[in-house]
Amino acid sequence: MALAKILWVDDEIESLQSQKLFLETKGYHVHALTNGFDAIDYVKENLVDVVLLDESMPGITGLETLAKIKEINQSLPVVLITKNETENLMNEAIGSQISDYLIKPVNPNQVWLSLKKIIDNKRLVAERTTTAYQQQFRNLFMALNSNPDYNEWMDIYKKLVYWELEMEKSDSPEMQEVLQSQKSEANTEFFKFISRHYTSWVNPKSKEAPIMSHNMFQTKILPHVEKGTPLFFVLIDNLRFDQWKAIQPIFAESFRIMEEDTFYSILPTATQYARNAIFSGMLPIDIEKNFPAQWKNDDEQGGKNLNEEEFLRAQLKRLKKDNIRFSYTKVVNNQAGIDLMNNIHNLLTNDLNVIVYNFVDMLSHARTEMEVLKELAGDEMSYRSITASWFEHSPLHQALKKIADKNIRVVLATDHGTIRVKNPCKVIGDKQTTANLRYKHGRNLNYEPKEVLAFRDPRDAGLPVPTVNSSYIFAKEDGFLCYPNNYNYYANYYRNTFQHGGVSLEEMIVPVIKMQSK
Repeated sequence: MALAKILWVDDEIESLQSQKLFLETKGYHVHALTNGFDAIDYVKENLVDVVLLDESMPGITGLETLAKIKEINQSLPVVLITKNETENLMNEAIGSQISDYLIKPVNPNQVWLSLKKIIDNKRLVAERTTTAYQQQFRNLFMALNSNPDYNEWMDIYKKLVYWELEMEKSDSPEMQEVLQSQKSEANTEFFKFISRHYTSWVNPKSKEAPIMSHNMFQTKILPHVEKGTPLFFVLIDNLRFDQWKAIQPIFAESFRIMEEDTFYSILPTATQYARNAIFSGMLPIDIEKNFPAQWKNDDEQGGKNLNEEEFLRAQLKRLKKDNIRFSYTKVVNNQAGIDLMNNIHNLLTNDLNVIVYNFVDMLSHARTEMEVLKELAGDEMSYRSITASWFEHSPLHQALKKIADKNIRVVLATDHGTIRVKNPCKVIGDKQTTANLRYKHGRNLNYEPKEVLAFRDPRDAGLPVPTVNSSYIFAKEDGFLCYPNNYNYYANYYRNTFQHGGVSLEEMIVPVIKMQSK
């Protein structure tokens, strides 16, 4: 490894010769200067890894030198060395983005530790992460192979997400590859698990089933509605658990996170099914039966998510909670977001405020259509980063910040997640077959049985029967369903895009988070 170059600036540098020698024995290259003017010129002309900067020097002070150095190179780490411990100086130094500060007289080990922390931090974290994952790999492998139940599956998925986020700190492509293959092995097993259990979960007589879309509102939202403390139920469309983890630090600035949980999205993991199930508190087959005019099958004309407020009102009535004062706001464009931000204070008189925010869904669809977004969100890591960047600057974040000083509760959830698809699977169907890439329904569907989860009778999956002899099929793992005509064009066009509707950990195990204003 190349020697790290240290610039040490101190008007009494002669008295620090022994320290300089000590750092050189530790493998650093140290260049010494006695004043700020020379330091500024040196940084302009030379590559430096860290500057050790004395605060009180004649001519130009350490803080003035620091400001000039930061103008030349904003990201250059500077350690301020000072005799002066006044709070004012510390605040100014920290505000000027120093990486560390040391109080004189400095001990050689102290300086060395500070440099190690700054220069080696990334490498040490990467090595530690890789070692820790290697130790965990076997535990995850055993958990996958010990016939996990639905709670254990949620736990396995959270652990995989945890390691995926940790691996961002490590620059070991080999370990990232090992993790990705473990994740895809998990999805293979998860698909078998869902194939075995899904019909029993959606059977009304089922004794043993996880919390799913159609009973999430009753179990995860209603218990927190309390007179006098407004509850905001924020549903961000299409938000995966790892994307929640990316925006969690932004929430944590204003809110205390009380409970971080997950639930299962119903199949198809698509908005019109999963979200209508959340607000109606019913499976799609029952929504169609109770609201025949409002339910639209995929092949019918008209909006599929226009009746959520009506469904919610009916659910509250059915649960004898129709005395709850609630509002329902849907944000599908930036203007609606700004209106929400301007109006948020008026919502504090309600017991419950439902906010449906359609951003991540638009992003995943736009990403498929727009080449520039394909590059910006080319993989899971950049997709998380773009989600965090959006949320930080979104009207939704501004709106919640405006009321974070009030006594409120927030429950954040989603309707389903998405998965990056890679493997095209051929499907043949008639004109009535739906266009979705992760699920299809229609008559006379022809497909490779190993590649999908099929329900010949949609009622077994709690789904309406759109036409006589209609069946549903769901793509597994990272597959996507393509028709044979123009097959190669569509296979290449959609490969590596984020899609939803099928069976995967990323689409089905989704976040529901309870927060309280600080």
